[in-house]
Amino acid sequence: MVNRTPNEVISGYRGRFAPSPSGNLHFGSLVTALASYLLARQADGQWLLRIDDIDTPRVQSGAADAILTTLEAHSLLWDEAVYYQSLQSDRYEHHLRLLQQRQQCYFCDCTRQAIKARAPQYDGFCRSRHLSGQDCAVRLRNPGQSLVLKDTLLGDIRPPEAIVNEDFVLRRRDGIWGYHLVAVLDDLNQGITQVVRGADLLLPSACQLVLYELLGENPPSFLHVPLAVSAPGKKLSKQNHSPQLKNSQASDNLMQALEYLGLKVPLQLHGAACSELLKWAVAHWHVGNLGKASEKKVAAHWC
Repeated sequence: MVNRTPNEVISGYRGRFAPSPSGNLHFGSLVTALASYLLARQADGQWLLRIDDIDTPRVQSGAADAILTTLEAHSLLWDEAVYYQSLQSDRYEHHLRLLQQRQQCYFCDCTRQAIKARAPQYDGFCRSRHLSGQDCAVRLRNPGQSLVLKDTLLGDIRPPEAIVNEDFVLRRRDGIWGYHLVAVLDDLNQGITQVVRGADLLLPSACQLVLYELLGENPPSFLHVPLAVSAPGKKLSKQNHSPQLKNSQASDNLMQALEYLGLKVPLQLHGAACSELLKWAVAHWHVGNLGKASEKKVAAHWC
């Protein structure tokens, strides 16, 4: 695998799907993967697959292979080798050291209970304590600024400053890397030009803009797809025990996902092979089909 540096220029559209192997894919995962795939193919670009397996306590044995099998069953075929976060720790460590040398992060030994007792978000309690690092998390020394997240569907979004200006965790006290840091470094390393995510990740996307700024890099564009929910406020997720996709019903799964994305499949394509459905969808779908809802309820059998 090519080990790109953040300053290396990569041309052309590059999208990605980055599931965590905490279980197999569910309908909500398929919706996000499909939207990302269609945009990449419409741009005659690359669609990459990244396995976000850095949170090792949540990784389920065999889940990564099952994810690959499910994507293949739905003809969602990726370009380049599969990228595993678990193989990138040396690079994460390198960039963390750079942030430390620039005094852009610090050690913190606050427990979750202590943080909640003081304020709704972390209040910078350890910023000036100069801890040694033993049994500590590493937090970003957030410079604090007003940010605008540009979303392809939703337009300009101004997130709450109290959240995006928080000193978020770069590495947990148990040694596991923080999501914001690894997501940004991996998107830079892979040359990702557009990130497609669920609407529940709007705030994390905004927080990550801070890291792009500190690293001196331009962020990718963002598209946040309306969440697939079983009831208002209850998203389909592995944590909510949403049913996994059945590979034997791949064509039906794709048709349902396309309709969720605002594209009704014509009758003559019902039951068509996944590759045919995708070819048709690439020619007909556009972001405007999504509408601007933050979430959409799906049929009961996906819940």
